[in-house]
Amino acid sequence: MPLKAEGMSKAKAFLYGTLSGIVEPIAAIITILLTNLVVPILPYLLSFAAGAMMYVVVEELIPESQNGEHSNIGTIGVAIGFIIMMILDVTLG
Repeated sequence: MPLKAEGMSKAKAFLYGTLSGIVEPIAAIITILLTNLVVPILPYLLSFAAGAMMYVVVEELIPESQNGEHSNIGTIGVAIGFIIMMILDVTLG
């Protein structure tokens, strides 16, 4: 629709839209073929993704933590708090 709104023909806009989505089934097939390689490192990949999501939430969705001269203190504080929480969770069960 955005391509059509910019003056491109319907057929060409549809073709570009279809081609932009072709990467998903190709990546799915590659993922299925590489499943045996990925399973052992999956916990590390998922923890990295979770950490990245937490960082984005703290940096972008909590704007008050980024005010002032030392804007990284809020992010570091959340990281330290999370580490303490995980240590307590593991040690206390």
